Amino acid sequence: MKDISISINKVDNEDKCSGKAKYVADYKLEGMLYAFTVRSQIAKGEILKIEYPELPNGYYVVDYKDVPGKNIVKVIYEDMPVFTTGKITYLYEPISLIIGPEKQVLNDLLKQVKITYKEEEPVFEWTDSVVHYHFDKGLGEKAFQGLEKVEYDYKTSYQEQAYIETQGFIGYPEKDKVTLLGSIQCPYYVKNAVVQALGEKEDNVRVIQATVGGAFGGKEEYPSLIGCQLAVAVKKIKKPIQLIFEREEDMLVTTKRHPSRVHFEGYVLDNKIHGLKAVVGIDGGANIGLSGVVLSRALIACTGAYKIDNLDISGDVFRTNTVPNGAFRGFGAPQMFFAVEMFFEHVAKKLGIDPLEFKLNHLAKQNDFTSTMGIFRDPVLMPEMITKVIETSDYLNKRKEYEKSEFKGVGMSLFFHGCGFTGSGEQNHIKAKVKLKKDKDKVYILIAAVDMGQGVKTSFRKLVSHILEIDIERVIFDNPDTDFVPDSGPTVASRTMMIVGGIVARAAKEMKDRFDEESFVVEKQYVQPEYIKYDEATFKGDAYPAYSWGVNVVEVEVDKDTYQVSIKKTWSVYDIGKAIDERIVMGQADGGLAQGLAYGYLEVMEHKQGKIMQKNMTDYIIPTAMDMCPMETYLFDNPYAFGPYGAKGVGELSLIGGAPAVAMAIEQAIKRRVFKIPVTPEYIMELINNGEN
Repeated sequence: MKDISISINKVDNEDKCSGKAKYVADYKLEGMLYAFTVRSQIAKGEILKIEYPELPNGYYVVDYKDVPGKNIVKVIYEDMPVFTTGKITYLYEPISLIIGPEKQVLNDLLKQVKITYKEEEPVFEWTDSVVHYHFDKGLGEKAFQGLEKVEYDYKTSYQEQAYIETQGFIGYPEKDKVTLLGSIQCPYYVKNAVVQALGEKEDNVRVIQATVGGAFGGKEEYPSLIGCQLAVAVKKIKKPIQLIFEREEDMLVTTKRHPSRVHFEGYVLDNKIHGLKAVVGIDGGANIGLSGVVLSRALIACTGAYKIDNLDISGDVFRTNTVPNGAFRGFGAPQMFFAVEMFFEHVAKKLGIDPLEFKLNHLAKQNDFTSTMGIFRDPVLMPEMITKVIETSDYLNKRKEYEKSEFKGVGMSLFFHGCGFTGSGEQNHIKAKVKLKKDKDKVYILIAAVDMGQGVKTSFRKLVSHILEIDIERVIFDNPDTDFVPDSGPTVASRTMMIVGGIVARAAKEMKDRFDEESFVVEKQYVQPEYIKYDEATFKGDAYPAYSWGVNVVEVEVDKDTYQVSIKKTWSVYDIGKAIDERIVMGQADGGLAQGLAYGYLEVMEHKQGKIMQKNMTDYIIPTAMDMCPMETYLFDNPYAFGPYGAKGVGELSLIGGAPAVAMAIEQAIKRRVFKIPVTPEYIMELINNGEN
């Protein structure tokens, strides 16, 4: 049998390259109407009166009064209304939909809506904490007494997911059922939210995934909002309706990566950090939504790839009158790993120690306790991975050389990512189920996992065909449809192959034992490893079933006149257990690193009085082929016992190390310490003019 890592062509290549693949905007239903959103024009206040223009025949308004169920979007923390009832909490908050057959008429009607507000002073400062967490490890603060304190502050900004395809759905009635076809990551998140909003039975809501043009977390929770709005409209009007955002609307109103602020205090004895205090804040925007979980995952990563025995860790989600923030690839880890890696770099320099030596002296090993007193149970291959990246990049020599020169630098980041939901989330909340159906000579994979460009359709078909030892053409995996597939959980959290794939592999092995039967179904549910014991309230125990690890080295040059940063080359090593398809993993690795690097030096997004200033792809700069560089990537096999063929998570890992690595490289190039990202030419000029090393 061939090594499963050997790459094959992606099964959807032909459809996507030829244009046959149908995205949500490609569907045209008979009699289909269009929906445009009426949005608030203030950041905080109350609606006193709304005056709609006289609507032509066949045009409709849908608002909160039309919601037959609960006017709240079902998310982890439920505080986002489907339509506002009058209270405005952020600029462009959705008030209603105007629906009809002609887009130009809808545009004209939208401009004629008159809203009278009682405006209030919006809050943009981080003063209103709505979620607070705290945990200790070891002796906590008691261990800090008598030790030298080193403290620094770090700051990160928004990041936009910048998916190629904007948010969108088509909704239509099917007898008593409301069906939604959309660009989504999580079919059952949308279904469960719509069931609640409509007050309907589960059987009366159907959600189908169209081909998805990218997501990166931006289509995790946000589609539940517009899915609910559209479902309410379909229920009222009983006609097919399309709701698809234009790019500017998408960028102004959808969730972003949370801005963060991290204060670190390291307590040092004999050139080693014996205690760490962290105070972390993230901006949740106007709604909490997923922010509490983003914060918790950030806090869990507070020690980075290192072992520190005594911790005092606290964090807050702050509510502001800005666009709600939510899921984005990495989910709290990119913010924290930027801060951790820079902190270790800065502490080492203050102590007069080589930063790499300092980090190696703190590096976590197998059987060490994690930040939450779980255990790194599997082998930690970081020393070998670091050796590999040093050899391939010539890091040590470049580091010495660039210390003596100007405007050239090289940086190295060390990082991990916890795979799957935290603690017992998979067992107690998600409870993932999968089905494999054999029908004559075909096998059907029935799961809710979404291919949003990352190759799931290929890797799952390959996995099943490999186990069953049959041709991949005999394995069918269609876009999920909740009428036919069980809830295997969302396509998030680096869980798809490790968790869902693990269950699918178990089902395939059982199917193989019965393969002479003509037609039957094998159904399996997730079984949590027995060692997982985690208390979400106290942050104690194994936060994750497994960890993927990574090392990035980034070489940069800074233009001495314009301070523009050029990435010259990157070198990366990853432990993702076992690659189910090496080329797909390499694609994830290169794309993730590109996003991480851009987060660190290129992507600028900010708000003024609650309004996102970068509202299109001209204003918001993401890396093009001209901005990227040669990328060398290596994979280390380190199989995880409960993943299929040993696979662990890969999707988020490769983004996490980019920002700190490029920030460290820039720091060396300009001989100034960096404390925030993105490290823009303006920030570099500020640092150089400030003159502090």
